Amino acid sequence: MDNIRNFSIIAHIDHGKSTLADRIIQECGAVSDRELTKQMMDTMDIEQERGITIKAQSVRLDYVKDGKHYILNLIDTPGHVDFSYEVSKSLASSDGALLIVDAAQGVEAQTIANVYMAMENNLTLIPVINKIDLPAAEPERVAEEIETTIGIDATDAVMISAKTGVGIRELIDAIVDRIPAPVGDPSATTKAIIYDSWFDSYQGAMALVRVFDGEIKTGQMVKLMHNNENHQVLELLYPHPLRRQKTQSIKSGEIGIVILGVKEVGSIRVGDTITDARNPAKEPVGEYAPAKPFVFAGIYPIDTDEFESVRDALDKLKLNDSSLSYEPETSIALGFGFRVGFLGMLHMEVVKERLEREFNLDLIATAPSVVYKVYKTDGTMVEVQNPSELPEPQNIERIEEPYVRATVIVPTDYLGNVITLLTAKRGMQEKMEYLNETRVMLIYVMPMNEIVVDFYDKLKSTSKGYASFDYDPIEFRQGDLVKLDVRVAGDVVDALSVIVPRSSAESRGRALVTNMKEIVPRQLFEVAIQASIGNRVIARETVKSMGKNVTAKCYGGDISRKRKLLDKQKEGKKRMKAIGKVQLPQEAFMSVLKMD
Repeated sequence: MDNIRNFSIIAHIDHGKSTLADRIIQECGAVSDRELTKQMMDTMDIEQERGITIKAQSVRLDYVKDGKHYILNLIDTPGHVDFSYEVSKSLASSDGALLIVDAAQGVEAQTIANVYMAMENNLTLIPVINKIDLPAAEPERVAEEIETTIGIDATDAVMISAKTGVGIRELIDAIVDRIPAPVGDPSATTKAIIYDSWFDSYQGAMALVRVFDGEIKTGQMVKLMHNNENHQVLELLYPHPLRRQKTQSIKSGEIGIVILGVKEVGSIRVGDTITDARNPAKEPVGEYAPAKPFVFAGIYPIDTDEFESVRDALDKLKLNDSSLSYEPETSIALGFGFRVGFLGMLHMEVVKERLEREFNLDLIATAPSVVYKVYKTDGTMVEVQNPSELPEPQNIERIEEPYVRATVIVPTDYLGNVITLLTAKRGMQEKMEYLNETRVMLIYVMPMNEIVVDFYDKLKSTSKGYASFDYDPIEFRQGDLVKLDVRVAGDVVDALSVIVPRSSAESRGRALVTNMKEIVPRQLFEVAIQASIGNRVIARETVKSMGKNVTAKCYGGDISRKRKLLDKQKEGKKRMKAIGKVQLPQEAFMSVLKMD
């Protein structure tokens, strides 16, 4: 155990975590130069295409220093705020962390959030200043910023360039010297925590574990503590991006993959403890706090026959993404589907894309919403995730909405733009602090529903991409909120309902019907698109009917012949308007997201 080092790589987005993981893998000789590809740890197509890490990935490496053999278990983590749950799981399985900071950009919002998470887990932090090869790099200024903003000693920060390979060997030596060896009792009964899992078509549910006490052996009968199920260990592997290595046992302090041949997806749960079936541990290692979804949206199959396929796909995806939560729901407009909880908008996009790609599904996602606490006049309280579930206005005493504490770090040149944006989103300033002459940290309290749709995009556009953003949920506060309904041809489309502040309801309603007018296909009859609060219509647009030239065959003759044909057409259109149904395209549901 003295020769094992378990560590995570944490940083803000695009500060070079995955590139550094590639260099460490290369330096340790785990892959040849011919096999090395960019971002080796990002194994999903969607990660490669977007250039972001979505899933934390582990690899076991061998390293020799001063003639002594060491085992390095590296975990590469995501940087985006939506995937911070992946980071927290990884940190709970590590003994130390590399805090990567960009030598040009310096400390960003997510850097601070990750440091707090590492400190909560009592991890040894090694500050690493990356990208020192950039022309704009200022490593000394960034080291000073780490000390003043975060409060950790950066005098022995390791200076590296993950791109060119400068300082990588010194960094690995620092990992061996400064990160403590894992602590555990090799002779005690087996005790291991599952910190990731996924479904394999051939081998069933697979679990990635960190062993704290004892060891797991091939053929051993083990118990899953959350449901008391016993399973036999069929196979044990060490994680590797290309070649997983088989082993007969995973010892105390090590990380490995356990294959139990579990076919039931719900049997394996992230945060659960694996112990020996004959001599079980009395206490579990300690579960992770479950991820709390902030954003809810309906996900419906375009083909209603695929409902069970969507359920099956969500079950399998939940095994790999434990922050996902879902329950069945129905919509008049869309039929049967699921109300799915996400950690943010990027998480929602990624989950929808993974469902479509990995399980070959065609899906519609409705407008995202947050959870509201609705206090009714009869003294009861209900939690509303779906705007269509909101009680009638006369039965509501008050509505409370979730608030977050947002941290934004922005260059001083764009400070005015960002403050204007935060104020427009109902933000209230708590703190403004100059980190240095060029960068400011803003702390604002704002409603969660103002940041779930397009806040991140607007923040990036108003700051030319330089602002960084992180948030923490704090509490529920009373708000003056109303439900905005959309009626198409007189029928309320429940999937398009949104809850908005009363002050901006009219402008939102107008923007929505204007967008919808461009999207709703023209029918043979006139279609009215209305935005309403309760029964009061606040905005309206009309999609003109497609006209057929019924008088084309009339050449000359009495005008009454033409009038007769036109009146007949008008009667038909009137009848169609009364009974006609309008099929809404998927873009209509997305237009709710795009309205400004």
